[in-house]
Order: sequence, then structure tokens, then C-alpha cells
Amino acid sequence: MRDPSPYRVCFVCTGNICRSPMAEYVFRAHAVEAGLDGLLEVDSAGTGPWHEGDGADRRAIDVLTAHGYEQDHIARQFQAEWFDRLDLVIALDSGHLHELRALAPTPHDAAKVRLLRAYDPDADHDALGGLDVPDPYFGGLDDFEECLEMIESASGGLLDAVAEAIDTAEKGAESARAEHASAAGGPDAGKETT
Repeated sequence: MRDPSPYRVCFVCTGNICRSPMAEYVFRAHAVEAGLDGLLEVDSAGTGPWHEGDGADRRAIDVLTAHGYEQDHIARQFQAEWFDRLDLVIALDSGHLHELRALAPTPHDAAKVRLLRAYDPDADHDALGGLDVPDPYFGGLDDFEECLEMIESASGGLLDAVAEAIDTAEKGAESARAEHASAAGGPDAGKETT
């Protein structure tokens, strides 16, 4: 079993040039602001190989830059073997969610896949496509702005969930170390706890 830190999150869209890199850089900025940057690894990928090796879409870069987010992105395709090292796989729409869960080697891995907007308290969970971040690729700059707004709205809730998972993992690791020290005859070995 791997060390619980850093916690690893991968955002996934179709080609890894619009939505998922935007989500990656927005979430990374939020994590740094929250002081979690050393405890968290964030990246992104696409479900398909169409744009592997390309940078992010120029409109995504323009919108991120206009809102103060830095980015340095190279597109890549998500691989099933990554599930083993990831804690959370964040799909940008329900199509990605189903595709990623089908790709997952185990039910445990499939359970790691979640929709980004499921973390947005203002998203309409009951509307058709209500938790999808629509693909802005065939639209204009306004569509990329809307995409960014949806990503930002969900990032706070996702960050809270990840921070809680990191905290739980750290407490579990501390408890395991204490048990190991006690079993190995550490300074507290044999002492009763009240």
C-alpha cells in the first residue's frame, strides 16, 4: 500500500486541451492558496489521444490568463494503469464519468471517479446534464468563460473534500506509526491508555 501523501487528483475531459487543463490549474491555485500544495498533486488528461503533446486550446489559455491563473500544459491521454496511483479522478461530464468507470480495473478504482460539479452546491443535480461542464471547444470565448465559472464554483467543495481526505489519511498514518512503535517496544510500549 502506498504512502497516503501526497493525495493525487486527475481531471479528465475529452482531449485534455479545454476543460480538464482549466480545472487542473484552477484547482491547483485553490490548493496553493489553502496551503495544501505540498500535500497534493494535481494533473489532467483526456479520454482520447487526439491532442496528445499539444498545449491547451488558445481560448482556454486566454481565459485562464485573464483570471490570473498560470498554466503550462501538455495534453495526454488517461491510462487505466494510473488508477492505482490516483486517489480521485474527476470527470468533467457524465460521458467521461461512464467511460472512465468502464476503464477502471476494479470496482474500487471505479469508485474513485466523480463528476466535478457534484461538488458544486449550486449545481442542479436533478436537471438533465445538470452536473456536466459543457464542452466549449466548438463555441466562443463566452463558452470558455462559462466553463471557467462552473469549474470555479465546484472547486471550493472539491477542495474541502480533498482536505478532509488528506486530514483523515494523515491521522490514519499517525495512528499506524504509534501502533508500530508500541508493538516494537517504543517508549510507550506496555503503557495503558485511558
